[in-house]
Amino acid sequence: QEQLVQSGGGLVEPGGSVSLSCTAYGFTLDYYAIGWFRQAPGKEREGIACIRFKDGSVYYKEHVKGRSTVSSDNAKNTAYLQMDSLKSEDTGVYFCAAVWGPCVMASGPTRLSHYSHWGQGTQVTVSS
Repeated sequence: QEQLVQSGGGLVEPGGSVSLSCTAYGFTLDYYAIGWFRQAPGKEREGIACIRFKDGSVYYKEHVKGRSTVSSDNAKNTAYLQMDSLKSEDTGVYFCAAVWGPCVMASGPTRLSHYSHWGQGTQVTVSS
């Protein structure tokens, strides 16, 4: 079975940080990009960042740029997302997803249908 498994998240105080991971099983991410998404209650899922495993290129949406970092460990077949200076509006379910090829998130509006694999999601709650 080809799947993405996420870990991390939880309850974080405003101004704090969170680290998430996304590991692929049953397939390798060498020719994929991993996008990171979040979905707040009552809102659509939105793309926030991406990393392409082949060359390590990264992309950040403007509203998280400067306080988010995406990285990868190719040997571990894993992508990571760290977010700092968390705000209450960062609360939501965070997902990783794999797309064959480049970070399509960088080229235009995010289309969820581009992604062939999805993680199970993990809750990030920023208390206030």
